[in-house]
Amino acid sequence: MLSVFKYFSKNSSYKNSKKFLIVGLGNIGLEYENTRHNIGFEIINKLSKKIEGSFETQKYGEIHKSKYGGKQLLLLKPNTFMNLSGKAVKYWLSKEKINSKNLIVIVDDLNLDFGISRLRPNGSDGGHNGLKSIIKSLNNSKFTRLRFGIGNNFKKENQVDFVLSKWNNDESLKIDELAIKNVEIILSILKNGIEFSMNKFN
Repeated sequence: MLSVFKYFSKNSSYKNSKKFLIVGLGNIGLEYENTRHNIGFEIINKLSKKIEGSFETQKYGEIHKSKYGGKQLLLLKPNTFMNLSGKAVKYWLSKEKINSKNLIVIVDDLNLDFGISRLRPNGSDGGHNGLKSIIKSLNNSKFTRLRFGIGNNFKKENQVDFVLSKWNNDESLKIDELAIKNVEIILSILKNGIEFSMNKFN
């Protein structure tokens, strides 16, 4: 009995349902600011302001530690560039002893119309290189992803140029409001859980 008790005591931090890693995906550098591929950064910046705090440069990214509704939050903007996002995510999950079930990843999605948001508790990478890197690094696809639609108004051969391009004038007028809406979705996940939030916002 004692050995069993010691085992669960030693590993209980991985069972902590009140500790979350929230990751906004994007690319670092001024040339990538306000681009479609960086909507994860935009939303997590809004979240950081909402829960009051600021980011600090640490290993593999910008980190903001905070609390909300009795839960411990770790906000992460990886500095590894999109294709190596998994390296940062895996490091911080391990360092902070957070179960991957409490991982929330914010990504852009070409398969959704502009401004449409979709919550999923698991799934494939959907062709997104950031998700692909995370799934490969964790060997696990069972984590929450919040997808933000960026549309797909481009010719097939111009996909890379499209996702790395800046919002057009009409989109730029709506981005702040839409980012705030996605902050509400994340806070709902933390407060009410993924199932409730999917039913409410999807």
